[in-house]
Amino acid sequence: MTEPIYSISELAREFDVTPRAIRFYEDEGLLSPVRIGSRRIYGKRDYVRLKLILRGKRLGLSLAEVGEMFGLYDSAHDERPQLVKFLAALASRRDQLERQRAEIDELLGEIRAFEQQSKQILSGRRAGLASRAARPPRAGGRRSSGAAR
Repeated sequence: MTEPIYSISELAREFDVTPRAIRFYEDEGLLSPVRIGSRRIYGKRDYVRLKLILRGKRLGLSLAEVGEMFGLYDSAHDERPQLVKFLAALASRRDQLERQRAEIDELLGEIRAFEQQSKQILSGRRAGLASRAARPPRAGGRRSSGAAR
């Protein structure tokens, strides 16, 4: 049985990426299609690699990190070095996201406090304006600028 093959447009549709992105991954050495003239033919290996590239990007890994893992996989007799590297990359990314989440939580707390403070100021002004409007005008009015003090 023969291995499935894909054109660049088929891969682009399958993974919802542009052909340009696929060519970029090829230029970075992450994909290596067979060339027939100017046509690129992608096999099962490239299909799986593209899937892993996109998964790595979604997890926040750099293309260099993804490439390193591919290199480890290609050169190793077992998956252990690749999995160790992958776990280290995931731990680093998790730590980064947890720091960002803490910063976001802190900022959200500040925003909530400013919102509450602003609402209190607004409701205080509304109450002040309403009470002023309900008061009768002062007797005698204002002094003129030429009046004796």
